[in-house]
Amino acid sequence: MWGFLGVRKKSGLQEDVASLSFVHIIIAGVVGALIFMGVLLLIVKAVVSH
Repeated sequence: MWGFLGVRKKSGLQEDVASLSFVHIIIAGVVGALIFMGVLLLIVKAVVSH
């Protein structure tokens, strides 16, 4: 998550890269996309309902 926001030291990034697998990255991407789409849908519903 810190890497997604871009507020991480390079040493921390290297540690995370060493401990992550490809499956973890795919799952995090899918979950992040679902959350993003959910937030967008809530915003659109709030704007359209007014």
